[in-house]
Amino acid sequence: MARGHQKALSQQRNAEKTAKAKKAVGSDQKNAAMASLHHKCTVCMSMMPDPKTYKQHFESKHPKSPMPPELEGVQA
Repeated sequence: MARGHQKALSQQRNAEKTAKAKKAVGSDQKNAAMASLHHKCTVCMSMMPDPKTYKQHFESKHPKSPMPPELEGVQA
């Protein structure tokens, strides 16, 4: 191996470069999607992005359960 040391240095530099690039990108798509979900169903604990969707979910999935107070004034 004539280039053994040079190859190792190149790999090390490349690893540092990709780590910086990953750090510069910031958050990934999964974390961004979870940040947009604000409302949590009190029965099944699933997450919804807005009160309208939450009310539609509650009416279709949990018709026998009483409506939570935060959904009383929401129009679906």
